Amino acid sequence: MIVDVTENDERGQVGIGTLIIFIAMVLVAAVAAGVLINTAGLLESTASDTGQDSQAQVSNQISVVSASGNVSSSEVAYLNFTVMKSAGSDDIDLEDATVEVTTDEVSETLTFSSAGYDGSGNFTVADTATPSSYLDPSTAGVDVVLTESSERQIIGISMTDLGDALVEGEEATVRFVDQSGATTVYGVNVPDTISNEDYVAV
Repeated sequence: MIVDVTENDERGQVGIGTLIIFIAMVLVAAVAAGVLINTAGLLESTASDTGQDSQAQVSNQISVVSASGNVSSSEVAYLNFTVMKSAGSDDIDLEDATVEVTTDEVSETLTFSSAGYDGSGNFTVADTATPSSYLDPSTAGVDVVLTESSERQIIGISMTDLGDALVEGEEATVRFVDQSGATTVYGVNVPDTISNEDYVAV
């Protein structure tokens, strides 16, 4: 009987080649699966962080309870906003907040100052028990972190320092942005007549 060795050798080579290709495909699939798992993990983490940030921006709000203005020479020289944290929000640190003031004449972003007004564009915080202390915050001893919804603080803004004391009938837009990026917009409307007044509701 004659055995065709050449044919058997060729079949063996084909089988080994197929096995190598199969192993290579398995390795490629394993690497691809690893990449997909890592990518899925990163996407999940990013989505979670984004969701938390979005939730904070919705729930963490600085609520304006009331607003008034100090009148000097028939102009509103200072704005006083009594604020609280909205229900369900995390602690709000007013020191890390910003206040954006926009009028027909100016558009400024103010940051917190514990040293009072110095003309450089800042806001101060006072306790509702001593509302005038925003003029001299060093005497106030105010806790600028709102931890309870029952707490009230006064954010004071010097329109004089901004070079645009508000006159009768003038309007302004004030945006309060807390540390999470949540924004509260308040529209200031100066009454048409403010002469002979020391304070007016705005």
